[in-house]
Amino acid sequence: MTTHPYDFDREIDRRGTWSVQWDGIADRFAVSDLLPFTISDMDFASPPEVLSALKERVEHGVFGYTDWRLGTFREAIRHWYATRYDTALDIETLVYAPSVLNQLSQLLRMWTEPGDGVVVHTPTYDGFRKAVTGLGRELRGVPVGDMEALEAELARPDARMLLLCSPHNPTGRVWREEELTEFARLAERHGVALVSDEIHADLVAEGHRHLPFSRIAEAVRVRRWALITSGTKAFNFPALSGSYGIIGDPDEREAFIRRMETGEGLASPAVLSLTAHIAAYTQGAPWLDELRAYVAGTMRLLEERLTDGLPGVTWTPPQAGYLAWIDLRPLGIDETALQRELVETEKVAIMPGSVYGAPGFVRLNIGCPRKKAERGADALVRAASRLRTG
Repeated sequence: MTTHPYDFDREIDRRGTWSVQWDGIADRFAVSDLLPFTISDMDFASPPEVLSALKERVEHGVFGYTDWRLGTFREAIRHWYATRYDTALDIETLVYAPSVLNQLSQLLRMWTEPGDGVVVHTPTYDGFRKAVTGLGRELRGVPVGDMEALEAELARPDARMLLLCSPHNPTGRVWREEELTEFARLAERHGVALVSDEIHADLVAEGHRHLPFSRIAEAVRVRRWALITSGTKAFNFPALSGSYGIIGDPDEREAFIRRMETGEGLASPAVLSLTAHIAAYTQGAPWLDELRAYVAGTMRLLEERLTDGLPGVTWTPPQAGYLAWIDLRPLGIDETALQRELVETEKVAIMPGSVYGAPGFVRLNIGCPRKKAERGADALVRAASRLRTG
């Protein structure tokens, strides 16, 4: 009999903790008493190894200014990439920022101007849209997998950046090495900077392989590129903030660090973020592997519920992550009507595809205990069944 040291079935009440997913549900759905399957964080406690490290640091009692280059933070990242991705990192190429989207915003300011084109794959993570358009840049989407359309967009004279989500959010696609290589070559051919957001990389499913873009950039000799990521997604501590990145060019890297420490006034990172990252990357691998197996089991359950309950919907689990991207277009369902059924009748909150530029889809977050995931899956099947016309 196999024993599991981590209990992912334990339900933890997150209400009253200032949770965006639970306490902020009315901001998006106008109703507060819904069971949420929305924003991309999990209902699981962070690894006990991380919690223990945080407790020890809090008990120290002094929280003065910190420097992410001191101590073992960078060494922990190097260890993680060596053991997880068989990738050697030069710690001198690392940078730090409060969040992945903050890094993206800084790189947009460094490498683009207002009105410039930023190319992304569609459907598109809504955080990308907010960051790009909020800074006055033009978001230009190309369908996932369409290399011809991608090159056409990158060839436009005012295109300045290719922004990757690797693995892709919301589809959960893991880019193959040949795809990443072609992205790099196209970026170089058209003089476009390439930024790869890899925050979902640690959640790649069994049978798939994530390749850090730093390895591709070195092989193709990309001049202007950055990898931006964080341990907050996989180990579920986004509220502690904190992210890091790799910028290949030394001058660009120094410019980024200088911008963060002077213009942005962010010289001292959150000490608990450093503590959590170090513990996660040096001790958290067993927990993460158990989590991935648990999520895979829940994805299989969801696949069964959809197959049995919604004939005509063909869905397979994603290659990465705990976000199920489900195409309901074969059922001929109006998105507004579906959302009304989900909210008013089923009392659940599930993200509509239009948020990501893809009406007719839904994004269901099953990063939660299985009993909750079953409730979300069954609610979706019931609501869609009542409305189906296809």
